[in-house]
Amino acid sequence: MKRSLFGRRSSSSDDFDAFDDDDLSVAPQDLREPEHSMHVSRRLSNDAPLSSEGQLPVDVFQTPSDIVVRAFVAGVPAAELNLSISRDMVEISGARAEHEQVSDHDFFTRELFWGSFTRSIMLPQEIDVDSASATSRDGLLTIVLPKLDKARQTKLRVKAG
Repeated sequence: MKRSLFGRRSSSSDDFDAFDDDDLSVAPQDLREPEHSMHVSRRLSNDAPLSSEGQLPVDVFQTPSDIVVRAFVAGVPAAELNLSISRDMVEISGARAEHEQVSDHDFFTRELFWGSFTRSIMLPQEIDVDSASATSRDGLLTIVLPKLDKARQTKLRVKAG
């Protein structure tokens, strides 16, 4: 009678050998992936449809008074970056133009993204849109978004009219 793994582990009987029923006939080479699996996965990834727009990786962090967004936009002139800012969202878009045409079969590695990109970032709190600023230096876009102080109060005088 074949006992379960739990039964074998919890048994206190000395006359039972836990390895008697185990099937050790599988050779180590049978446990490896088929040799063609790498080629299949590479072929499948190349056959996958490519998105027409790329994603722009960003860092978003806060200081006591600002929310800061940073993104690498190397190869995109500052004048060709489009920024759209609302109180709770930032959208960055643009395009990287490839300067020379290289045929696909001449590439050894192809990791750079060429073409249009867009990124929408939901902000963790509301910001002052009118005081926001953006700079681009050495391919790094930095957007500084001053936080709105919701606790700030202003006294209004009532005019007699």
